[in-house]
Amino acid sequence: MIDTVEPQPRAGMPPARFEPLAREIYALKKQLNAVILAHNYQVPEIQDIADFTGDSLGLAQQAAKTDADVIVFCGVHFMAETAKILNPNKIVVLPDKDAGCSLEESCPADKLAALQATNPNFWTIAYINCSAAVKALCDVIVTSGNAEKIVNAAPKDRDLLFVPDENLGQWVMEQTGRPMTLWKGNCYAHVEFRRDQILKLRQHFPAAKVVVHPESLREVRDLADAVCSTEKMITYCKNDPAKQFVIVTESGIIHRMQKECPGKEFLCAPSFDAFKLPTDGCRCSECKFMKMNTLEKVRDCMKNLAPRVELPAEIIRRARLPIERMLEISARPLANAG
Repeated sequence: MIDTVEPQPRAGMPPARFEPLAREIYALKKQLNAVILAHNYQVPEIQDIADFTGDSLGLAQQAAKTDADVIVFCGVHFMAETAKILNPNKIVVLPDKDAGCSLEESCPADKLAALQATNPNFWTIAYINCSAAVKALCDVIVTSGNAEKIVNAAPKDRDLLFVPDENLGQWVMEQTGRPMTLWKGNCYAHVEFRRDQILKLRQHFPAAKVVVHPESLREVRDLADAVCSTEKMITYCKNDPAKQFVIVTESGIIHRMQKECPGKEFLCAPSFDAFKLPTDGCRCSECKFMKMNTLEKVRDCMKNLAPRVELPAEIIRRARLPIERMLEISARPLANAG
């Protein structure tokens, strides 16, 4: 049993103003034998035309088993690289080649290699938000959805090095009790959330449950009713009897939550103005990289089969091993995880 909820088929027609583009994309998908994968943080109209929408783990699982000839990855660059690593003989395209990630940028492969050289006993665990070159240096990859399980399964006689997100790493240490050396990196969007903002929201909406992504600061995680990956956030909100939720992660996920949890209200932190009304005026809850992809760029990358994600064969070979180790551990029954 896989320790996450796999992304489910989401394809549907977006609002009327996008219908002509959506019809073009559907025609191209059939012509190319393509699959469209979208992260939960993508704009609503992209989520609506995607074959699968999910978190990093679920999308990696989909990429590993697809029989499509072309993978259209609507996310950021490291995600499309992961799809290419798992499918070296398929065409992988990314709508905007400049859709990057602050976590990926915080951990250059040469600096990681230099740190690893200081301790031959390091067993390196990399959050999936890193480059293919960094993955190639690591022992196993994790996502926020499976990090706790995989750290529990790590060799007991090794010194664990966790890169590049120190906030996720700190949370995993709290859950597992395993000491780890943490790389000093963070997601610029998630560290915008602050304790005072969440406390104000709690005061104004006392019945709301607070659901926090583990990339957030500890001061924010400590206020949460649940700390979990984006996919598990959706499951939590579906199953919890509460009718109102404060969602502490990138605001793109609200679209899917509203579709899958009818009758419930979602407040996107830190959406709180001077009049104590929920707004999204500060845009702190948006990732500028995730929002670089548009429906027009999806259409164009399919028409041109570009920009393509290409990687050296040796990087693919080395990076595939820790990704496959992640997928294998994720698929183990919980009783055998350690």
